[in-house]
Amino acid sequence: MRVVFMGSPGFAVPSLQALIESHRVVAVFTAPDRVRSRGKKVTPTPVKQLALEAGIPVHQPHTLRDEEALQLLSEYAPDVICVAAYGHILPPEVLALPPHGCINVHASLLPSYRGAAPVHRAILVGDEVTGVTIMQMEAGVDTGPTAAIRSIPIDGLSVTELTAALATLGAEALVETLAEIEAGTALWIPQDDSRATYAAKITDDDLRLTPDIRVEHASRMVRASSASARAKMRICDRTLDVLRASVSETPVGPGELVTTPDGLVVGFADGGLLLEFVCSAGKAPVCGKAFACGLRLAEDSRWEPAS
Repeated sequence: MRVVFMGSPGFAVPSLQALIESHRVVAVFTAPDRVRSRGKKVTPTPVKQLALEAGIPVHQPHTLRDEEALQLLSEYAPDVICVAAYGHILPPEVLALPPHGCINVHASLLPSYRGAAPVHRAILVGDEVTGVTIMQMEAGVDTGPTAAIRSIPIDGLSVTELTAALATLGAEALVETLAEIEAGTALWIPQDDSRATYAAKITDDDLRLTPDIRVEHASRMVRASSASARAKMRICDRTLDVLRASVSETPVGPGELVTTPDGLVVGFADGGLLLEFVCSAGKAPVCGKAFACGLRLAEDSRWEPAS
């Protein structure tokens, strides 16, 4: 089949790689290049980098809602459009263009966690299992019928680790679904809208650490942190991004700070977190033990929420 692929971040890369190895990818659509580093360097999306390495034409329109973009897509005459974390809404004219429709790799067990941040939300609420769904796209947000659902345990993974695992799982499921489409055996099952939940974009408020929350909840906040939003706290007049932490057995009360041979333990409502990696604004990440060594804590030192 002639495939047009649409995707942008690292999550989409395994799907594009799998399609390159199994189908004819005639074009890739991805988000425009952006400034992505403190050095103000303009860099392409991970999907664009892979497409260029594979010699596939790349297009980066700011919207798919104009005649030029639709005409360009029409000229490629795709049998199917495959989408993974593209970041743009596909208008009805695009959805109707390929004979086999637009197929999306979504990182949740639909109809749970429709929307922008399914992996973050699954971690935050404490789900034990998540997965990927291959769905036929339609006008609604992640509402279309599904052809494949694959699940994996969350097992204490961070959002970065879990996203990578889901990306690989989604690529496998996508290729299997395309094979079924070609064979005429794909079975599309409508979603049960009564069971649907929505995964809104994660914000700093979702990850705001406070001494009164339970330590397991605090741990999930840290694991759900990513470049777009971080779990934060304030220690000795320094605002810290908490990049990695683990539940500690060290006795510590809410808001208290305890220095141990392993590093700094910060207290929550029912226990403490050992800070394993942290980052101050504008500085490189450091291990929690090194950070603790540089602190001068008084006996009554406490941590507080970041403002």
